[in-house]
Amino acid sequence: MKKLLVLLPAIILSYSAQATSAFQASLTPDIALVEQGATVKGLALNIWGDNEVQGLNLGFVNQQSGNSKGFTISLLGGTADDYTGVLWGGFFTLTTGDVVGWQGATVNISQGTMTGLQTGFVNITTDMTGLQLGFFNYAKSLNGVQIGLANIVESNPWFSEAPQKLATGFPFVNWSF
Repeated sequence: MKKLLVLLPAIILSYSAQATSAFQASLTPDIALVEQGATVKGLALNIWGDNEVQGLNLGFVNQQSGNSKGFTISLLGGTADDYTGVLWGGFFTLTTGDVVGWQGATVNISQGTMTGLQTGFVNITTDMTGLQLGFFNYAKSLNGVQIGLANIVESNPWFSEAPQKLATGFPFVNWSF
């Protein structure tokens, strides 16, 4: 048993030095078991983390690079490049690439293509395929439905293509198919 306790820290340190790890714990990106930018395939527990995560990612602030996937809960907020799965943030989520799945926070911004469900007080995306549900919804282009108090689809004409498309801006519900 003593040998195991002596070897365990060495095993953890050598395993965390690899490019891929099954577990991450971080206070900041510089104070972490796994180096910043490395891939975590498994569980990540963060105060503030910055890794590509494929699995369960829990923390206060989660930055995710590359093609992250799985289930992310960020109590304050989180960012991601490309994401597949469930991406939840307390106050915000920001993605610079494509999202497939569910993006939910008080404010959601997706700078790429959002495919699935986007829920929050404010939802903003470039290309939306699916459902936006919030107080204010904006999409440059939409193949789906927006439900909220203010719904804007920049590429929608003003009623000229109804019923396939509604208006550029419309209260309560807007759509484009």
